Amino acid sequence: MQTYLDQLQYVLDHGVTTDDRTGVGTLKSFGLQARYDLSKGFPAVTTKKLAFKVMASELLWFISGSSNLQDLKGIYPQNKIWDANYEDYLVRKSLSLGDGDMGRVYGTQWRRWLTADGQEVDQLAEAIALIKNNPDSRRIIVNAWNPGEIGDTQVALPPCHNFFQFFVAEGRLSLQMYQRSADMFLGVPFNIASYALLLHLVAKVTGLTVGEFIHTIGDAHIYLDCIEQVREQLKRAPLPPPLLEIKDRGQESLDDFALSDLKLVNYDSHASIKAKMAV
Repeated sequence: MQTYLDQLQYVLDHGVTTDDRTGVGTLKSFGLQARYDLSKGFPAVTTKKLAFKVMASELLWFISGSSNLQDLKGIYPQNKIWDANYEDYLVRKSLSLGDGDMGRVYGTQWRRWLTADGQEVDQLAEAIALIKNNPDSRRIIVNAWNPGEIGDTQVALPPCHNFFQFFVAEGRLSLQMYQRSADMFLGVPFNIASYALLLHLVAKVTGLTVGEFIHTIGDAHIYLDCIEQVREQLKRAPLPPPLLEIKDRGQESLDDFALSDLKLVNYDSHASIKAKMAV
């Protein structure tokens, strides 16, 4: 994960200070890219602790196609990473109580994209079908960014990691994701691990080995109230990467995986570094 640390240092060294939507302010740069070879280990950050079950349960929630926060809690009750965004969403909708609906967030767009004539498209299933049946296709794409469904009262948070594409060559499956907005300290370690995990799961159900996860970032920012935490993290030396263990239960579909199937092996990290998420 030295590549990630180098990106943090780059933003510290070259970023510009700007205001932002949350009112906290950011130090930011534009246009970063990193490559992670998953054959060399799972890219879990080691200079602070990755909450693996929180990350993995969020991904399984996306995969399920759900738009309801309660379904995320059903997978892992301790997962609170969307709570603040949900509360902010209720305020924007002038509601004091809600039923957990988050609007058309990631999973809904991945699995139930709405066409102009009201039909639904399961983009993730179609991508997997292409990987199996037409692996040379240049259209193995899943898009979460729907311009017609990102209004303040339509969705709790417009997709930050908004587009990804699969690539098959020599029996290896790779994935590139474009992220329009990246919270480099709190969010990006989750994003890297989440898409690496997605790549592992898709490779498993398509009978391929894992290749590279390529992470392309647009607006790469560090919130101003996290600068000292970033400096603390950069003092720490990265440790060897762990391995991902997936329990084989004969899973044939992404919908067959459970949180209990997923485990990091030999994961050693420095202590957590706390920071407040900007909403």
